[in-house]
Amino acid sequence: MDTIFALASAQGKAGVAVIRLSGPQAHSAAAKLTDSTLPARGMRVRSLRAADGSRLDDGLILTFQSPASFTGEDVAELQIHGSTASVNAVIRTLSDMSGLRLAEPGEFTRRALENGKMDLTQVEGLADLIDAETEAQRKQAQTILAGELGTLAERWRRDLIRAASLLEAVIDFADEEVPTDVTPEVKSLVSGVMADLHREAEGVKIAERIRTGFEVAIVGLPNAGKSTLLNALAGREAAITSEYAGTTRDVIEVRMDLAGLPVTLLDTAGLRESEDHVENLGIELAKKRADSADLRVFLTENPAELGVSMLADDIQVLPKSDLREPSEGGISGKTGQGIDQLISQISGVLSNKTTSSGIATRERHRAALITARESLAAAMAVLESGPDLYDIAAEEMRTAIRALETLVGRIGVEDLLDEIFSSFCLGK
Repeated sequence: MDTIFALASAQGKAGVAVIRLSGPQAHSAAAKLTDSTLPARGMRVRSLRAADGSRLDDGLILTFQSPASFTGEDVAELQIHGSTASVNAVIRTLSDMSGLRLAEPGEFTRRALENGKMDLTQVEGLADLIDAETEAQRKQAQTILAGELGTLAERWRRDLIRAASLLEAVIDFADEEVPTDVTPEVKSLVSGVMADLHREAEGVKIAERIRTGFEVAIVGLPNAGKSTLLNALAGREAAITSEYAGTTRDVIEVRMDLAGLPVTLLDTAGLRESEDHVENLGIELAKKRADSADLRVFLTENPAELGVSMLADDIQVLPKSDLREPSEGGISGKTGQGIDQLISQISGVLSNKTTSSGIATRERHRAALITARESLAAAMAVLESGPDLYDIAAEEMRTAIRALETLVGRIGVEDLLDEIFSSFCLGK
């Protein structure tokens, strides 16, 4: 296998830059670069030199011995001064060494997967952790990266293997007296796994929202103060405001961190009957985005006049409280009245939604869970027909096991890998 290298820290000027090497020549390449011997495992401060002996930089050299490394291979990390020139000089020197090449995006992590250091769900958790912008995203990614979904899948797999083996024992000894009826234990094992699969599959939608962000739509009549409210919530001029009704034609999106949750606020076109074709297109788009949003803030005295039905979690506030007497219970993007209360309400509703979140976070996870659950439901139905159809029930259980193995990346995921790793940086 090739020895690969890449800058593992961010591009640009920094106090320290980290260059990572992995593969059979990682240690010898680092030793050649420092013109000294290095321990198979440990750290040393050394001068780094080019092929002609000229000094490149001073740095801390860390070596990790296979299999006790991130990739499972021999690994060396060079921590040098983070100037662009220093990094480029070291990268050029490594590029000139025989047997070394620049890593492809995500190749370090891919080697960790191939060498059994991570399962596929942990790889996805690492990608999510790198992209995490809020505390909720960080916590969710850490749960996946820690291998909790893989641990669950392995427990389910063990229970199903046990259940299938019990049925196969009955089949193998069909001509003899089997001392015990295995059906109660098999049903108990399968029903327990099915309940877990159902809970996790149901929690994927909210877990995926934590990963990608909740959408909160602000809806109301034209000139109700929606854009002014959006600007106040965002703390900047994200949307054009005007005294003329119908100014907003498209959906304006602003991403925010509310109480640790990723939230995209949507400023939509004012809902009304209009003879303006372009405005009508904006109104139709506003209704579609409002219907698909996780939460709507109705900026109106009478929600019925908007033609969009309020749901249980939706929030209604009275617009332009700065023009009202008395102004209690209203909100004003101009004066800031009611802004803190609205943020608290939105955060409370969304935080409550997250309580139903599971460990599984992606549509791929949900599909595998549903496939396994459906196979187990078929197995349970067949079990009712008695021992003559135990072989069919056992095969349905094996189908469920294969779905769980797909979940953690043991089988059938080659087509996914290129897409997953293409989102990683070179040093990961």
